[in-house]
Amino acid sequence: MSQTTSVPPGTASLRDSLQAQLRATVRRTSLDPLEFPERVRALAAEVVAEHDRLSLNGSQVPVPDPAGMVEELVAGVCGFGPLQRYLDDDEVEEIWINDPSRVFVARCGKHELTTTILSSDEVRELVERMLKQSGRRLDLSSPFVDARLPGGHRLHVVLEGISPGFAAVNIRKFLLRSARLRELVDRGSLSGQAAAFLEASVVAGLSVVVAGATQAGKTTLLNSLAAAIPGGERVISCEEVRELSVGHPDWVALECRPPGLEGTGEVSLRDLVRETLRMRPTRVLVGEVRGAEALDLLLAFNAGLPGMATLHANSAREALVKLCTLPMLAGENVSAGFVVPTVAASVDLVVFLRMDADGVRRVHEIVTVPGRCEGGVIETETLFVRHQGRLVRAAGVPARAEAFERAGLDLAALLRDDS
Repeated sequence: MSQTTSVPPGTASLRDSLQAQLRATVRRTSLDPLEFPERVRALAAEVVAEHDRLSLNGSQVPVPDPAGMVEELVAGVCGFGPLQRYLDDDEVEEIWINDPSRVFVARCGKHELTTTILSSDEVRELVERMLKQSGRRLDLSSPFVDARLPGGHRLHVVLEGISPGFAAVNIRKFLLRSARLRELVDRGSLSGQAAAFLEASVVAGLSVVVAGATQAGKTTLLNSLAAAIPGGERVISCEEVRELSVGHPDWVALECRPPGLEGTGEVSLRDLVRETLRMRPTRVLVGEVRGAEALDLLLAFNAGLPGMATLHANSAREALVKLCTLPMLAGENVSAGFVVPTVAASVDLVVFLRMDADGVRRVHEIVTVPGRCEGGVIETETLFVRHQGRLVRAAGVPARAEAFERAGLDLAALLRDDS
């Protein structure tokens, strides 16, 4: 049985009984609950009203909270049951199930154990319903699944057997709290000067790598940077599971595809990056570079196609080291002698983020890459660094000053220390 704080003690069996009636009614009417949730809501209201009418003669217990019960029934039939209220809660950033009796959520960067208790069958049913909506599958030949839920939330499932005893579930919610760099300043993630410089860098056509650990805010920052791309350009994004929401008039979003039942038909992130170059882009965005696609991305940057990408790393320097390593996964003929100078010549800025102890995601460092390397080490200069809780201007000089000049931007004014 499911037990959540939204259902008072003693009413779980009543809810299950009413939900069984609602499911039977939905089946009789051949109604698709995922396509017509409002009609299911009306049927749920009728089921609750009929129950309360019959309770007047004392033969059964009345519903304590009819409106709340209707919401519970709709969530069970159209939504994702006991997890739906966490999906509807804008403060919840992520949901995961360690085992059916231990459901966790993350709020403001900190996780907490909820009062929700599920059974293994309920977890299995929830997973099947989620995957049905996404069009993806979970079976012995595909024990790991990444999928996108309605609203842009990202689902990751590990098959029972790989995760002993039950299917492990993780839902990372898509919460677009900041759509522009100015909003990140208001949230304390960036300084006003750093935001103005980053916006100007995007307008000038610099290639930017956004680095940080998981849940550091990389996708949010990439969305905000993309909002600064001039409207006359053509933007194409590539992701394993789509998370970016680029509000651009000329934007095409590409998403990877897993192999089919026969093991064929897979479309990898590397395939997408290569196909992007045939679609006449003026900007390319790549979410979560983690494999051989790094080579194709660098070649695109090196050919004069500006873009932006996210990367898991623990510092700006480590992000560059990783970018020098990942392309070698593309084949034995790719050497460090080729990759290192290509990275130095292709990447203009690295922005490093971190989630601090207070749960706030902040930019900790912005470095520029002048294009030089010596002894297999890429030279960098720090433009902004977080010092005593503030993101302050450092002594570094930005590369590609001519790009700012061509765009009509006053680089000196952008970096002038007004403190």
